[in-house]
Amino acid sequence: MPFGDEFYHETEQRKTFALETLERYSGSPIADFQPWILLTNFPRYVDAFAQTYNCKIVEGSMFKVAHCKKTRTTILDFKIGSPAAALVMDLCAFLPCYGMLLLGMCGGLREDYKVGEYFVPVAAIRGDGTSDFYFPSEVPAMANFTVQKEVSAHLEKKKVHYHIGITHTTNKRFWEFNPDFRKRLQETRPQVVEMECATLFAASYAHRLPLGALLLISDLPVKPRGYKTKRSSEMVYSKFMPEHIELGVQILKKLDKVPRLKEYRKHVH
Repeated sequence: MPFGDEFYHETEQRKTFALETLERYSGSPIADFQPWILLTNFPRYVDAFAQTYNCKIVEGSMFKVAHCKKTRTTILDFKIGSPAAALVMDLCAFLPCYGMLLLGMCGGLREDYKVGEYFVPVAAIRGDGTSDFYFPSEVPAMANFTVQKEVSAHLEKKKVHYHIGITHTTNKRFWEFNPDFRKRLQETRPQVVEMECATLFAASYAHRLPLGALLLISDLPVKPRGYKTKRSSEMVYSKFMPEHIELGVQILKKLDKVPRLKEYRKHVH
C-alpha cells in the first residue's frame, strides 16, 4: 500500500476517475447531484419521481437519474445485482453528499407477509460475493443505524405497517426453482431475499457513506405460485410505487436535519 505523497496522488486520481465515470454513466454533470440520494433498481421509479417533482430525467450509458433541488434529492437507477451496486457506491462515494437510501423490492419469506408491505433491513446475509471485495467474510453487512432509525421512526409516525430484520442477498436472479437455494434460505432463516443490500451495506461502510434501505415486498416466492409475474409486477408498480417514493423523499428530508450525518461526511472529505 502506498504512503505519503504517493498515496495522496493515488487518492486524487481515484476521485477524478470516479467522478468522470459517474458523469459518463449518468449523463449528468456532477454539479447537478443533490446532497441526498435515492437509489433504485427500477427506471420507472425515476420516471415517477421526475413527474411528481417536475424535474428533468437524464440518462447516460448505464444510469438513469433525476435531480430535484427543491427536495435536495437525486434519484438514481443503477440497474440490478451486486456488481452494479458496488459500482454505484464506488462512484458516488466521492460526491459531496450526506447519505443514501435504497428504495428496493424484495421477496417475502414469512407466512404472514403480504405484498405491498415494507421491510426495513438491519443487516444482510452476504450471499452476493461482491461484498468480499470490501471486507473479509466474518465482517457483517450492516445498514447504517442512524438512517434505519429514521426510516423506522417515519413509518411509525405515518402508521405504515412494516417488518424489520435480516435479508439474504443473492447473486442469482433465477433461483425460485432451485431446491438447493430454497433449502439454504430455510437454514439461514432470513425474512426476505433480494440482490443488492449486502453489497450496498458493505460498500457504504467501507466508503463511510451512510446508507439505509426501505424495501417493498413485491412477491412471496416460497409460496405456491407466489413468485413475481409480469401481471403482478405491473400491479405492484401501479398500487405501491407512488407511496414508496414519497416515503423515501420524506425520510431524506428528516435526515437532512440530522447534524451528525453532515459533520461525518465533512470529516471524511
